[in-house]
Amino acid sequence: MRKIYKLPLIACFLLLVSHTNVFAQGCVAIRSTGGLCTMDSHPDSSVKSGAWLFNSNTRYYKSFRHFVGKAEQYQRIDVMHNNVINKVVTQDFGFTRIFNDRWSLALDIPYADNSRSQVQKGNGTRFSTHTFGLGDIRVTGYYWLLNPAKVHRGNIQVGLGAKFATGAYNLQDYFLQADGSKSLGPVDQSIQLGDGGTGVSLELNAYYNFTHKFGLYANYFYLANPRDVNGTPRSAGTQDPKVVAATGDIESVPDQELFRGGASFAVGHFDLSGGVRYDVLPVRDLFGSSDGFRRPGRIFSGEPGVTYRFKNIAIYGFFPIAIIRDRTQSVPDLRTTASNASTTGAVAHGDAAFADYVVNIGLTVRF
Repeated sequence: MRKIYKLPLIACFLLLVSHTNVFAQGCVAIRSTGGLCTMDSHPDSSVKSGAWLFNSNTRYYKSFRHFVGKAEQYQRIDVMHNNVINKVVTQDFGFTRIFNDRWSLALDIPYADNSRSQVQKGNGTRFSTHTFGLGDIRVTGYYWLLNPAKVHRGNIQVGLGAKFATGAYNLQDYFLQADGSKSLGPVDQSIQLGDGGTGVSLELNAYYNFTHKFGLYANYFYLANPRDVNGTPRSAGTQDPKVVAATGDIESVPDQELFRGGASFAVGHFDLSGGVRYDVLPVRDLFGSSDGFRRPGRIFSGEPGVTYRFKNIAIYGFFPIAIIRDRTQSVPDLRTTASNASTTGAVAHGDAAFADYVVNIGLTVRF
């Protein structure tokens, strides 16, 4: 019976960014969850104990459409011409050691090249800031709950990992001022290379094969970042740390969540897949406080994909396309709204820029 390979994918997602978290990661800073976090099925029978898998994944997206909640702010592009444009390229290098038919250990090393184009409010001139370098490294151990030697049609894999704060989260660049001069300040959270927190990740990867050509897959990923804020201000200048944490003028260290599910059909050397993807940057973290600045949001997308396999190599492409984009209220937004309830009644709700799609392409080599 043909078995679908263990195939690493991203986010952001990407991701994906979906990042992170597709649809569009963009200003909702869903950073790359690594090329080893979403595997569409169990290992091929030819993957022997002691083998290695190398995965190289490239993710690209351009975020430029602004949303408040689920409502797109068309005027930012059509009338005001002041929309923010993020371009993010993330390169993940993943190494997986197969100890036996149930245990494996994966290492993911991401690099990112980010740019952010925005308009100076005083004179209307567009300018860009940039970052480049190493992101947050993640190490994950995986275990198949059912014995692959006895159960062939389906299985569930559990992964437990640690994400380390190896990516810079306080990088600076020069910002254009109204008088034409430039001043040095921290770049936007969405293009920082890391989030400044040490986190713990949980993964669930499942598959079920109805025939030797047709099967279903599902993946779940959650990254818990217990750290509250990372100390990086949104703009240059010294401020009271208690004030900036409560009002959102210092960067938060948010959790990330991802769900994928779909079907795969084999045609010769090709595997064609179609599914859905749901990336979330939560309003509140699972552990610890959720102060400071973040752009929480949800992105639901359709995700077509294709993989070509030959010998010990698989080449793949996955292309999440945004269906629903939702920039939710952050904790500072909710606090401000509550304080306004007895006076103006104004609702505080920040915006975020999203992309229309994400490109994930890469290859996996077994050796």
